[in-house]
Amino acid sequence: MKNLSLILNIVLLIAVGVLFFLHFSKDKPAGGTATSALEPGALQIAYIDSDTVLKYYEYLKVNKATLEGKTKQMEQDFRNRAQGLQNEIAAYQRNVSSMTLGQVRSTEEELGKKQQNLQMYQQSLSQALMEEEAKLNRELYTRVTEYLKKYGKDKGLQVVLKHDPTSDVLWANNALDISQDVITGLNSEYTAEKNGTTPKKDSVATK
Repeated sequence: MKNLSLILNIVLLIAVGVLFFLHFSKDKPAGGTATSALEPGALQIAYIDSDTVLKYYEYLKVNKATLEGKTKQMEQDFRNRAQGLQNEIAAYQRNVSSMTLGQVRSTEEELGKKQQNLQMYQQSLSQALMEEEAKLNRELYTRVTEYLKKYGKDKGLQVVLKHDPTSDVLWANNALDISQDVITGLNSEYTAEKNGTTPKKDSVATK
């Protein structure tokens, strides 16, 4: 069903573009001034190209393919049920002239209920897909931001920004781009997870 594919595409595109923002919080006094203000030039900033990171993150590739497979199965199941109901309606239309008034009313009532049930089933499939997509988006966000926290701590960064056509970062020096490091580190952690091994403490990639 086209609606299910549309939902999948829209939701995946929305949440995989979420801001991957890291800022180590500092205790602030009542006046709102940081207790340990950074000197000019001391703020360490980096950025990732989110489109590139998501394109090459194996975790997203695998889980997106799984979700698309579930969507196709749901669509096929719905088409099969819809076709079955259509066949029943066609049979009714062929035989209605030979049916009694009571049979007509009974059959139409039954077909009406089946149509309502099919619509409810369609809604339940859409809801199930949305929940699956939301779960994937949450896990994706958590994985990336948790890795960036470790990476930032290891590299002495205070901020990691997202750079893509939708972000507020209009330009940034390529020297601040840590996308490849992040891709390597994320995939290393995912591979270790799949293999049932624990990533080493120094698994954060070195630029």
